[in-house]
Amino acid sequence: MTNLGESSGAGIRILLADPRPMESQLVAGALRHQGFQVFPSAKNVASMLEIVESGVDVVVMSCTGSPPDFPDMAPLRTLHFSNPKLPKIVLMDADDRTLAVQAFRLGARGLFCLADSSFQRFCECIQAVHRGEIWATTQQLNYLLDALCQAPALRVVGAGGETLLTSREEQVVALVADGLSNRDVASELGLSEHTVKKYLFRIFEKLGISNRVELVLYAVHHGGPQPSEWMA
Repeated sequence: MTNLGESSGAGIRILLADPRPMESQLVAGALRHQGFQVFPSAKNVASMLEIVESGVDVVVMSCTGSPPDFPDMAPLRTLHFSNPKLPKIVLMDADDRTLAVQAFRLGARGLFCLADSSFQRFCECIQAVHRGEIWATTQQLNYLLDALCQAPALRVVGAGGETLLTSREEQVVALVADGLSNRDVASELGLSEHTVKKYLFRIFEKLGISNRVELVLYAVHHGGPQPSEWMA
């Protein structure tokens, strides 16, 4: 266990992005006491990006509230696309599977819940992420692994809510999106290559696309997760 002292922060520059003024001031003061250099809390995405450009080492972003200027995970998404290599920590009110997986997908390198741990551990989390490590509980890592083991699905409905693709067609889409060739798809599903080609032509016609590349892009933008057992 690390002993916290005045130099434990070692001058690490932190952007504390929290829309709640009181909580932000308390956390910032405690971090400064441990030697961290804390930038003022960003009130919106634009000011957050300006501070990042001035030079920070780690971003600590609260995803516990959603005022109009700080909605859900949008700031994290914007920050990740503009600064993908900048280490990011997401503060959570409580352990939540959906939030944890989404945070990882949007570039978070650390997840932390102040209500479930100590401030000392929070400082250790910042230092670890700054060193290039991942900080998460075993449960949160299991959330991520479960998500990776899920097969993509493609639920496409018409204007009246009717399903456009059959279950088999959805399986074909999932395997094509995973990069399998027609031969591999046929082997996986116990079909002939000719049958797979017929499925693909029918899928192209239903979705208004013309090739596999468009199908993969369509699946990425419209697909949702399914358990791996779904493919069976």
